[in-house]
Amino acid sequence: MPKLPPVSVTEEMKLARESVAAHGFWYHTMEVAPGVVTPGWFDLRPVVARMPWPDLRGKRCLEVGPYDGHLSFEMERRGAAEVIAADIGSPSEWDWPWRSRTKGPQVIAAMSGERTGEGFRIAKEALGSGVERVEVSAYDLHPDNVGTFDFVVCGSLLLHLRDPVRALEAIRGVCTGQFLSTETISPALTMVHGPRPAARLQGGELCQWWIPNPAGHRSMLEAAGFEVQSTVRPYAIPFGPAHPKGVGPKVWPGRLLTAG
Repeated sequence: MPKLPPVSVTEEMKLARESVAAHGFWYHTMEVAPGVVTPGWFDLRPVVARMPWPDLRGKRCLEVGPYDGHLSFEMERRGAAEVIAADIGSPSEWDWPWRSRTKGPQVIAAMSGERTGEGFRIAKEALGSGVERVEVSAYDLHPDNVGTFDFVVCGSLLLHLRDPVRALEAIRGVCTGQFLSTETISPALTMVHGPRPAARLQGGELCQWWIPNPAGHRSMLEAAGFEVQSTVRPYAIPFGPAHPKGVGPKVWPGRLLTAG
């Protein structure tokens, strides 16, 4: 069989650009090849350097709820020996409220397809990444199906879960080292309740359930068995070019944790 000629860098960039453009919905704005940037809803690029990463070199790492996988690829870039990205397989498996269980998955499927993970696949191929994506709910994480990890990260997922503490308990069950939880918070609740734990119930609207203040976030983590080692000040994540609200921030805290 004749040997195929190597693909040039220019051809690789062209293929990456075409694949990115052909995909209907991107959650993350990230550069997957030189000059090729995905038109996502949220742009983590200004944020990842501010997140309190430990030394990941040689470690086995997990991202829970990666969607397009920006944080998974970041852990690989930081020298992780192995990175697993754990996500559900279909929008129908999301924690939809009763009134949206039929229409909600249909809307998401029309945007991004019947199965999740296509953006992740395109990004992985363009980056030449070795990150492995496995389809498993955050609720179902267990050493029997994913093993255990030196480091786990979870970003912008808990607000989409009806039972965030249950998910955190499952994460703790596979985390033998440190856990970094970065989640949306409500500054308004802090103004009203001060240092007391509080959370606003969204009732599943737009598949969003609980938005806590920083003390509420901490309480969720401690209720799941984590010991908080350190925190960082809230920081903003810019909207990406595809977000319907345009350019603007979401306010998030970062918390570096370890399974106690």
